[in-house]
Parts: sequence; C-alpha cells; structure tokens
Amino acid sequence: MKSVALGFSLEAMSVEIANLLPSRKIPEGLNISKKYKQIRSSIEEIGLIEPLSITPEIQQSGNHMVLDGHVRMIALRELGHADVPCLVAKDDEGYTYNSRINRLSTIQEHYMIRRAIERGVSAERLAKALSMDVSHVNKKMRLLDGICPEAQEMLRDRQFSPELSRFLRQMKPTRQVECIELMLSANNLTVAYVEAMFIATPAEMLVEGKKPRKASGGVTQEQMAKMEREMASLRGQYKMVEESYGQDVLNLVLARGYLIRLLENGAVIRYLKQRQPDVLKELQAVVMTVALDQS
Repeated sequence: MKSVALGFSLEAMSVEIANLLPSRKIPEGLNISKKYKQIRSSIEEIGLIEPLSITPEIQQSGNHMVLDGHVRMIALRELGHADVPCLVAKDDEGYTYNSRINRLSTIQEHYMIRRAIERGVSAERLAKALSMDVSHVNKKMRLLDGICPEAQEMLRDRQFSPELSRFLRQMKPTRQVECIELMLSANNLTVAYVEAMFIATPAEMLVEGKKPRKASGGVTQEQMAKMEREMASLRGQYKMVEESYGQDVLNLVLARGYLIRLLENGAVIRYLKQRQPDVLKELQAVVMTVALDQS
C-alpha cells in the first residue's frame, strides 16, 4: 500500500518573526476588528495555541512565507515576540487548510468554556482571553440549561446567539423541537425569529404555563393572537410537507425517468416542437431537475 505523504512537519520549529513574510495582503482595519482583539487577548493571556504554517526557507533570503496564521503573526509582533513556533509545509504552496475546515459551533464553544471552568479557570480569565464581557462568558456557560437533548442535537453543528437559548428554555421540549425545525427549514437562527415564535407559542406549551406579561417590542394581544394562528397554520403545513416529501421524491424520479425515455424518441420531439413548444420546454425542464427545490 502506498503511504500518504504528510503535508506539514510533525514538530514545530522556532522561527524569528522578522523572517516571516505574509503571502497575502493584510486587510485594512484588521487591528481594530473584534476577531483580532480576541486572538491578541488570547495570546497575551494564555500564549499561542496553534503554530503558524509556513513554507520552507526561501533560498538566499532565509525568509519564510506564512501560509496560515497572518492574524496571529501580527498579534505576536504587536506583543513584542521575537520567535514564533511554526509548522513547515513539505512543499511550497499557497494552500491553507483553514479554508477546508468547519469553524467552532456555538455548542462546541459552550463545552470548551464549561470544561475550562470545571478545571479551575475563572470566568474573568476566560473573558480576558476571549476579549469578551464576563456576562457573555456566563451566558455561553449556561447555554444548554433547560434545552432538551433532541434540540441540542439539532443545533450541534450550528452557530447562533446564546440569546436563542433564553427563549427556547421557556418552552416545553416538544415545542423546542418544533421551533428549531422551523428555524432550520427557513435557515433563520436569529433571536428575533425565535422571539416571534415564543410569543406565538400557546400557554400550554410553555414551561410556566402562562404567557409573558408584556411582549417584546410592544406587540398587542391582537397581534399575538394573529401570530399564534399563523404559527399553528405553518406547523400544519410543515407537517404535511414532511409527510409527503418521500412520496413526492419517488414520483419525481419515476416521472423524470419516463420523460427521459419519451424525449429520446425523435418523432415525439418533432411533434412537440411543431404543435406544443411550450409543453416541450416544461418537459425538458423536468428532465433537467435533480431535486424538488430546484426551479
């Protein structure tokens, strides 16, 4: 069996920061961005966790091109570091593996923060390392309190505001799952959306069994009643679509297979071109369709 060549060295080597050159243009205003401040604070508080990725040494100049870690390099320079731990690429290329990985989800971040606090790291130190307010760290720490396991699983790989949990935990588990299904189907995991669904939730589906005294944004009782009716209708429509989806897909596959065979017949094509060109256009569109949501 042919062995797979490693893309980077296994051991990090220390390189003078003066010998590191950027491989791309640094965006203007980077040093005032929130992400930069978080990375700088993290390095200042707990040190560099992930080494930079660089090319092999450039002949004559002795410099290295940075493949991945430009923000960390700038933060390290600003903090006065002379040497930087780096992983050297086996070949000279501009590929950065960070473009191929998924960023940390909100729930994964919650587990990391909770684990750090359980091991004795204070919320204040975490807040300083992550360049955020202590109250925000505490919200991320309590992210899954009152959230049912099914809802947690549905949100596992998603990024969302911790404020989302504040509304979800006031609902009963079945309602939590319903709301998340609707948010995911609409690709809308915003606080405003979940708040609207919370307001439209019947009292019997809330943990406390009663509506909040005052809705956010001054929503009237008539508006709340209308939202409840619309939400109930939307839930019914969603369930109907969910139940018929499998049969609809099967029908599409069978119809598409039949039309492919039909349109392979030259006589049929000639007849439709002469007599029913609009119908032919629609049939060809069905043949080209590969999914129900494709227009």
